[in-house]
Amino acid sequence: MSKSAAPDIGAVSHPGMPPREAVGTLLPGLRHGSGRGPRRDLAGAPFLAAVRGASPSRRPVWFMRQAGRSLPEYRALRRDNAMLTACQTPELVCEITLQPVRRHGVDAAILFSDIVVPLHAAGIGVDIVPGTGPVVARPVRTAADVAALPDLAPDAVAPVAEAIRLLLAELGSGATGTPLIGFAGAPFTLASYLVEGGPSRNHERTKALMHSDPPTWHALLGHLADITLTFLRAQVAAGVDAVQLFDSWAGALSERDYRRFVLPHSVAVLSGLADTGVPRIHFGVGTGELLASMGEAGADMVGIDWRVSLSEASRRIGPDKAVQGNLDPAVLFAGWDVVEAEVRRIIAEGRAAPGHVMNLGHGVLPETDPDVLTRVVDLVHSL
Repeated sequence: MSKSAAPDIGAVSHPGMPPREAVGTLLPGLRHGSGRGPRRDLAGAPFLAAVRGASPSRRPVWFMRQAGRSLPEYRALRRDNAMLTACQTPELVCEITLQPVRRHGVDAAILFSDIVVPLHAAGIGVDIVPGTGPVVARPVRTAADVAALPDLAPDAVAPVAEAIRLLLAELGSGATGTPLIGFAGAPFTLASYLVEGGPSRNHERTKALMHSDPPTWHALLGHLADITLTFLRAQVAAGVDAVQLFDSWAGALSERDYRRFVLPHSVAVLSGLADTGVPRIHFGVGTGELLASMGEAGADMVGIDWRVSLSEASRRIGPDKAVQGNLDPAVLFAGWDVVEAEVRRIIAEGRAAPGHVMNLGHGVLPETDPDVLTRVVDLVHSL
């Protein structure tokens, strides 16, 4: 479906999906800016300037999954701590989030978390199984299953808010302060885990539900949009400086299906944060054919994987959106001459957008040499 032929998102209404004008009523205690936490003075932070389309003092860079399996200090800390335990222990979240900032000198920290944390906090039976990923105890596949899903109360993620408060004290302020990015999974990606029961290569049960029972599908995504928005607003209230919404599996869809079954719910989440004034980033994998639609979801910046050049991505998204990305994580294994050439190419292509944050096109791979990441940061800053 062409962009010009797309339906008016604001006019779309489905059972379980809040209309656009109702999004602000989802969390009455966090409306009209009251959900925005204490702001640090980060005037001049290159990352925040780039997200807003301003002129940063240097090209900012951070890495998705930067606080992760490539760092020996991370592996040592996680050895005796299960993933969900680590994500809900404030001191561990704080330390893991800070590790890449100390080691690499990146321009932004991203809260250490997982996309299923708000589901687990709400009381949905989900666990992260090593070597497999999120596994759901009782998959959600019927209208009755959706109706039985619990809500997320903001105080259920109090450990995450406490971790943010610890981080703000460590990340500093002023010219040397490092912005903190909040984190959440998008409704479609959360739904894919709930419906499939775990990771899926083809998303066959997910697609079958959306096509065979649209009312139940939209009720499910509407509920997940509420949970995601509650989780993100709790992070904003605690003081994060920006948020990123990950739609890891959206690339499995055609643009027509994305616009019909997914986009309205991403709009609900991102527009539900508009009153906070916090910059919003939206990212998906394999979403090159969806970029025009993703540009309408309400984010200030769109993350791009390595399959589309930043200049072409900027054309598809629109001239008012900043971009993030998009070095192929596998290139980091190709030797420094190749890495340097690719970084320089991406920096040049990023000039087509009103703002650019250098990043990978997806997460850091576990076997990546951390020293290569540090060299990438130094190179970007030198340019």
